[in-house]
Amino acid sequence: MQPERRVIVGVDVGPTAARAVAFALDGTARHVATRAYPLIEPVPGWRVQEPDVLVAATLAATSACVAGTAGAEVVALALSSARYGLIGLDSAMMPVTPLLSGRDTRSAEAARELLSSGQSRELHRLTGTPVHPMNPLCKLLWFARHEPYLCTTTRWWVGLKDYVVHRLTGMLVTELSSASGTGMFDVHRRAWSSAVLDLAGVSDNQLPPVLPTTAVLRLSPAAGRAVGLPSGTPVVVGAGDGPLRSLGAAATGHAVGGLTLGATGALRTVVGAPCTDAAETFSCAALTEDAWVVRGAVGNGGNVVRWAGRVLGDDSPTSALLDLAARIAPGSDGVVMLPYLWADPAAPEGCGPPGAFLGLRGEHSRAHLVRAAVEGVCLQLGDVRDRLAEMTPIGSVRLTGGAFRSALWREVMAAVLDCPVHVAGAADQVTLGAAALGLFAIGHTADLQTAVTQLDPGAGGDRVTVDPALATTYRGLRTRLPALVTVAGRLGEILDASTGLSAPARP
Repeated sequence: MQPERRVIVGVDVGPTAARAVAFALDGTARHVATRAYPLIEPVPGWRVQEPDVLVAATLAATSACVAGTAGAEVVALALSSARYGLIGLDSAMMPVTPLLSGRDTRSAEAARELLSSGQSRELHRLTGTPVHPMNPLCKLLWFARHEPYLCTTTRWWVGLKDYVVHRLTGMLVTELSSASGTGMFDVHRRAWSSAVLDLAGVSDNQLPPVLPTTAVLRLSPAAGRAVGLPSGTPVVVGAGDGPLRSLGAAATGHAVGGLTLGATGALRTVVGAPCTDAAETFSCAALTEDAWVVRGAVGNGGNVVRWAGRVLGDDSPTSALLDLAARIAPGSDGVVMLPYLWADPAAPEGCGPPGAFLGLRGEHSRAHLVRAAVEGVCLQLGDVRDRLAEMTPIGSVRLTGGAFRSALWREVMAAVLDCPVHVAGAADQVTLGAAALGLFAIGHTADLQTAVTQLDPGAGGDRVTVDPALATTYRGLRTRLPALVTVAGRLGEILDASTGLSAPARP
């Protein structure tokens, strides 16, 4: 980068690493720095991190990124983080708990009780967040039951980004996006829900005030020294990583979906106001005051192909397995996989269909099973798209995530969706989304979409051609899928009854 270039730095504090990316304001260059940290599992299902380790990594990544810009003017830092984390702080703002990450499932029992009692329906309607062990509400219910003294004596309960913002600016605040993922925030009134807080056993003065995602704070002197920036540099509080991924993928227009596929998968679309579904499966989180991201997720994705390779005794790289599968005809010569390999920790034991390979014959090979795994995941995501489209139209989809580096994943997913599909061009959708939101917040662009294309002119990505014959094949498979799921579920019940086994919890 040239010393005179102006940049904005998007900072994402993710589940396993902090990533800082400096984007030139004219979209011609970027500089990236990453610092990793561990996810600790002291007890099965407990997945925690040390808050100050994450802050140190965030400062180090930001410092290295700033240094790498060769003296460019940093117009602002703009923040993102993983959502659903929970930290308890004392009155001196020191952590009294580790960060309970979004992957921590210790509160599964509390989630199941809310679901079985029917309370989950009103909670979902009110907060836009389905009841699940990942949610801070369920985590607080766990503390109330297992560590009541800690629960009542903790001065503050905050999220991951709230703590990072405090360390950067000296201000203890949250923002609309993070608050709307706690399960305690009334998304219709835009305020903490007193009824849900009573249920959680906390008061609103134990939670941070809620700012707009575009709120601008100032870098403190101490943080400025740590990252190599002047005190007072604008810090845009930003949003959660999921909503910002939609923005960075340029998937915020009317009827545009953003589909992310890594180890797991999610489909998001942006609507003008909070909304929920009767089945309590979709979450709704803020990007800005008038842009809300509705999300449906699956626990199966690229991890299914890795699982298939492992259990089939093939230690080849995933790319080699996919190349092998690409040689098989669409439809896998009659093999269908239902990729329900990991049970939802919030579901009652044994609930939901088991994973299965159906239609196996002696002539089928390892390649058939791997291709069926890819097709099964894509068919499941196609079902998510159909259910989401019942709430709001989805006319086109942008694909993001590491899985779509594979031509097979792109081809199958596009054919299952059978609509205009692009692979998003940006390599850093979350940090690009944070930077674009930041650019908008400090008044450098008139709207969010312009901010994205200004920072990354190629963010729109490349069109994926949909093969009509392939789309027809998968349309036929999708019509059969509900019946196959029903059959598999019944077989699972019979096997459970005969063996006394139940579905395993997600590892």
